[in-house]
Formats: sequence, structure tokens, C-alpha cells
Amino acid sequence: MKTNFGKQTFMYPMPVLIIATYDENGNPDAMNAAWGGIHDTNQIGICLAADHKTTKNLLLKKEFTVSMANAANVAACDYVGIVSANIEPDKVKKAGFTVTKAEFVDAPVINELPMCLECRLSSYDAKSDFIVADIINVSADDSVLTEGKIDPSKLQPITYDPVNHKYLKLGEIVGNAFSDGKQLISE
Repeated sequence: MKTNFGKQTFMYPMPVLIIATYDENGNPDAMNAAWGGIHDTNQIGICLAADHKTTKNLLLKKEFTVSMANAANVAACDYVGIVSANIEPDKVKKAGFTVTKAEFVDAPVINELPMCLECRLSSYDAKSDFIVADIINVSADDSVLTEGKIDPSKLQPITYDPVNHKYLKLGEIVGNAFSDGKQLISE
């Protein structure tokens, strides 16, 4: 038996994305966004309401970064999601984050978050608040690499649980992509 919940925004996993921008004066801003993911080849899609300071910055500069929130920085990542830069312009610093200018776009990289996508705006639909951006570069701190590849067990990305309003750490390997299903292919 299954229970119906009606129309809901329930999906697992839901990545916790930290969007970082510079404002018109070059001040860094960051926000927590849970409604986003890979949109197309080399593109990311994110829903960001127009009233967010980050959205205004993003539309002004046309470039931003997206960092993966991780277990080590849960409180700071949550903070930048519940406090508006429209009210607290220094929220990046108050979160305990430091930034470095991205190498390929005009946006800040949050030093404490070890994986980052540098993005350039491709389109913004004001009616749906949907942003599509080209991924210009992906960088990861050496501390989360194993044999030159991003290691999720070291990155410890978190996912948002929209039903229970919790953050969960991703982790355990349960299978091998593009491999385990081969056992079901008949010869």
C-alpha cells in the first residue's frame, strides 16, 4: 500500500547548493538553494526568486558560483539560507566563510566549501524564477580527491530532506553505475 501526499516538492536526493555572487560594489553574497541540479550537458538549472539579493546580483553580473554544501559546514550553509543579504549585507562573513575570486568568472568562491562550479548565466525566466547557467569550470580542493577524482566520502555533500526539514549526509556506496544492471541483460 502507498500513501498519497498530493502535489508536493518531495524529491530525494535534493542537493544543497550555495550560490555566491558579488554585488554592484564587489561585496560577496551567498545563499542556500535547494531547488537546483544539472539541467543539460554542461548546464545547471536553479529556481531562485527575484527578491533574493543573490538573484539581483546574479542578474547584474551574469556570473556566479555554486558550491556543494557539506557536513562540516551545515550551520554556516543553513545560515546563508535563512538570513537575507537584503537585511544583513555582511552575512558571508557572519557565517564564518571567507572567499577568493573565482578563476574563470567574476564571482566569489567560498574557501570552506571544497567543491565549486563556476557559472555564467544563460537564461532567466522571471515568470518561473528559473535560471539556466553554463558551467564554465568545476574545481575541488585536493583534500576531497582520491586518485585525482572527487571522492564523495571525503566531500561529504549534504542533501535536503523536504519532508522532515533535515539535512542528510550522502555517503555509502550501494552499487556500480553502468555495470550492476548488466547482470539482467540476457545473452
